[in-house]
Amino acid sequence: MTEWKTICRVEDIPVLGARRVTRPQGGEVAVFRNSEDKVFALLDRCPHKGGPLSQGIVHGESVACPLHNWNISLGDGCARAPDEGCTPRFSVRVHDGMVALDAQELASIAVGESLDPA
Repeated sequence: MTEWKTICRVEDIPVLGARRVTRPQGGEVAVFRNSEDKVFALLDRCPHKGGPLSQGIVHGESVACPLHNWNISLGDGCARAPDEGCTPRFSVRVHDGMVALDAQELASIAVGESLDPA
């Protein structure tokens, strides 16, 4: 059974924006909200040069990286063609207006990864 960690209320995430979740083990998570109040979570790192996706502009179910305008799908974390590459995604649950992330994924996915470009 999945253990969920409550992060914030949906209203705490700006529409067409993001909120960052800092993890003690490193590798921040960006939690996004689109214009339809759908919520998504990705590692806060563009697969191209490591740009902070949380600072990008959300449009539909994508976010534009603020460094080089790569379009990253919020659903799977993958760049839209012709660009290539993916950033890890995190499971999200919204219940009674509260946003929660999978606690096991928070503790294990991309732990300790730097935001420095490769």
